[in-house]
Amino acid sequence: MDTSRFPSLSELDACMLRDRTSLRRQLGELRQRCGRGQPCTQELASWWERVRLSQGLAESRRQRLPVPTFPAELPISERREEIAALIRAHSVVILCGETGSGKSTQLPKICLALGRGIYGRIGHTQPRRIAARSLAARLSEELGSELGASVGYKVRFHDRVAPGTHIKLMTDGMLLAEIQQDRRLEEYDTLIVDEAHERGLNIDFLLGYLKALLPKRPDLKLI
Repeated sequence: MDTSRFPSLSELDACMLRDRTSLRRQLGELRQRCGRGQPCTQELASWWERVRLSQGLAESRRQRLPVPTFPAELPISERREEIAALIRAHSVVILCGETGSGKSTQLPKICLALGRGIYGRIGHTQPRRIAARSLAARLSEELGSELGASVGYKVRFHDRVAPGTHIKLMTDGMLLAEIQQDRRLEEYDTLIVDEAHERGLNIDFLLGYLKALLPKRPDLKLI
């Protein structure tokens, strides 16, 4: 990587989502500084180093992305290709299905098969803590991964999420709390709001916030 070369915004396409905003802002400041004739060689080299680290993490996540399989006996497996096409084509997908059809366990895996979860995590919310923990354990088992590795969970008093985690289970309230520190939710490239029909206060607040956020995050998939 030539750190003396002045970069373009396209360099950020291979970076982690959470790094892109600050890198874009820093690049704009560098352009202004260099345009005024001020020295910027050291700052430019520092910017390239941040890009290198971010791109390296994204590539590492790509290489360790689990390859999911889909149980043929689950009803959702019959519609898997159709659901994947809808997710690929649209920012928002609303999916309804009977209890036991496999929505909660197979939707995150469909997202993995689409290459989601590389530049940001696949966030998957549940109304209750016990559901988030048990679903994380089930997904880990189906993907042949240790709990807390490719699949993790974060609920009150418990955080089993690693830097390389692709799928993160959590409660609706936990995701709402994260908004205070990550207002654009750039930790995630996909969000699955499960059991949305329960229409609890947390889900209503969350859906309202996401509706306002989506125009600012065209890369985000909401299911």
